[in-house]
Amino acid sequence: MTLQHAKFSIGQLVTHKLFDYRGVIIDVDPVFQGAAGWYEKMALSRPPKDKPWYRVLVHNADHETYVAERNLDDDPSLEPVRHLLVDACFESFENGRYSSYKNKN
Repeated sequence: MTLQHAKFSIGQLVTHKLFDYRGVIIDVDPVFQGAAGWYEKMALSRPPKDKPWYRVLVHNADHETYVAERNLDDDPSLEPVRHLLVDACFESFENGRYSSYKNKN
């Protein structure tokens, strides 16, 4: 298995291609890091496990998702994401991007 370079980065705004929601990336895994059972139940389109996956805070929701790179696109709106955890994760929002990721350690 070869590691892929991630197309998206922490703080970047994205949209989900299949489910049409917006969000902001809060973590990047170079390959799938979830449980096998979760993948079998939730990843019904069977996206590749050997490509990047992302944790995304969902706009106007109180949950986050774990999404394969192939299911994401850039969000052209450049508008902030409304989510309870945005302020806990980021310091600022400017020019359509969150910056100064807050380290949770």
